[in-house]
Amino acid sequence: MSAQAGRVEKALTEDRTSVDVERAESRSAPVSVRSLKLTGFRNYARQSLDLDGRAVVLFGENGAGKTNLLEAVSLLAPGRGLRRAKTADLERCHADSAETGPVSGWGVAATLATAVGPIEVGTGNDAGSDRRIVRINGAAATQASLSEYVSAVWLTPQMSQLFLEGSSARRRFLDRLVYGFDPAHAGRVTAYEKALRDRSRVLKDGAGSADAGWLDALEAQIADRGVAIAAARLDMAVRLARVASVGFGPFPGATVAVSGDLETWLDTGSAVAVEDRFREALVQNRPADAVTGGAAVGVHRSDLLVRHVEKDMPADQCSTGEQKALLMALVLSHARLLTAERGVTPLLLLDEVAAHLDEDRREALFSALLEMGAQAWMTGTDARVFAPMQGKAQIFNVADAAVSAV
Repeated sequence: MSAQAGRVEKALTEDRTSVDVERAESRSAPVSVRSLKLTGFRNYARQSLDLDGRAVVLFGENGAGKTNLLEAVSLLAPGRGLRRAKTADLERCHADSAETGPVSGWGVAATLATAVGPIEVGTGNDAGSDRRIVRINGAAATQASLSEYVSAVWLTPQMSQLFLEGSSARRRFLDRLVYGFDPAHAGRVTAYEKALRDRSRVLKDGAGSADAGWLDALEAQIADRGVAIAAARLDMAVRLARVASVGFGPFPGATVAVSGDLETWLDTGSAVAVEDRFREALVQNRPADAVTGGAAVGVHRSDLLVRHVEKDMPADQCSTGEQKALLMALVLSHARLLTAERGVTPLLLLDEVAAHLDEDRREALFSALLEMGAQAWMTGTDARVFAPMQGKAQIFNVADAAVSAV
């Protein structure tokens, strides 16, 4: 048994059972959006929503603007949102009109109900700018500071191929889960990727003696951030496995692990020893990396490994329906874990998810969301799919960039 598997086994047998998670959930403070205002965002010139903290259902035809609303909510948390769009690309084309008046740039403003009381959050840009501005209670802030008040996790139709795509999508998914517990993780990932790009550029230009010191400095940064990233991912996998292995009714149990050079080295060595080993590997691989334009070793090559517990089968070998159920189980497990450990239930943004689940799993999903008290934002084209949520959620019809309460 590897050290990583041993950590998972220990976590699963610790006296921190699902009962403890359920008790913590009962004492949690769900984060919810109480008002949302969009200006010049995607297909919306101006749009306002008044909310009461319950789940939100958005139904309407494809292209009406449902996913755009979810994307706006995702930008209340750190990062580039559920589409990973460039800031300038979020701006509405031809936003000026006789009815709405002139609109310059885009903006998303919200009132959030949090454990510390209501918080006013705003984010946006100046027209044509790729610089995103954040304000909290009217004061300038950073994206990282948003994590003090809100955490959001999402599922989109594009993620249905998560277990079949390349490893980069799975790393982004895992990193998003880590952000909810360790906001500084985002900064480490950004710094690691920048240092990696800078190193590749120096190697491509031909590293002479004058560049040796610069390469040493870059590789020291890469090694330092890389080990921290690997450790955070391993820790997240172990904690997530403890909850996800149980499953949720018709949603299967899942085991979670991370594979990669640094993760393997951390199984048997200290962080300091692994950092030294990583730095030495970068130095040795300079000639080869100069040719390939990347780095042969590092956390940018790690992968998230998920297995179906009952079938003891890797996720990528499961059926399409089972893969979607596994993904939903991971998201629900992460939300429960975040609720238990931080006392804050995150926002859940579920784009076109219910329509792709069978009736049993759909009802189980609705029940789980209601039990957690999470403000889940769900979209779909057929309002009948959400019939069980009548009276338990706020339901809106979205048509031609106009939102009306049902």
